[in-house]
Amino acid sequence: MRPDLQLIDKFISPGSRVLDLGCGDGTLLSHLQNNKQVTGIGLEIDEDNIEQCIDKGVDVIEQNLDSGLANFQAGSFDTVLLAQTLQALSKPEQLIDDMLRIGRYGIVTFPNFGNWKSRLYLATRGRMPVSRFMPYEWYDTPNIHFCTVKDFDTLCREKNIRVLQRTVVDSEHQGSIAGRLWPNLLGEIAIYHLTREQ
Repeated sequence: MRPDLQLIDKFISPGSRVLDLGCGDGTLLSHLQNNKQVTGIGLEIDEDNIEQCIDKGVDVIEQNLDSGLANFQAGSFDTVLLAQTLQALSKPEQLIDDMLRIGRYGIVTFPNFGNWKSRLYLATRGRMPVSRFMPYEWYDTPNIHFCTVKDFDTLCREKNIRVLQRTVVDSEHQGSIAGRLWPNLLGEIAIYHLTREQ
């Protein structure tokens, strides 16, 4: 299981109802079903990933996230996950609203494009950063909305979203004291645990 998915695991309560948006091959939901007895559904658009979900015993719906989540009732899940997909959405702010409409909690992870490595890459090479974690050129990347920790913090404030916990880690998924002090500069991956302000 990807290290960022291991970090998400700690926010999921045993026996809860989980919706995983862009669930990939179903690895996280399969883990949560087997280890935390969650009731889970995944949404995925890639046919190969859907087949792998089915092979793992994960309930999956073929659905494009850019179409929204109107097919789900308010409060139908305890937690809604969006792992490493935010930056590829055409309307990420609307999907976050939908997440917190249908789930009590939301978990969002994304690459922080404000980290020092991206800044240095741009400053020294004058090109969009390419790394092991984000191995795409500007013309073939699935990422259409580059986001930083500061950008996401601002969005949460504007939408009255309560950040229960924010964790930033490096590309090896290790946190640090310095990363907690300067998350936008030092964090390569951001992990947010959210709920709607009451």
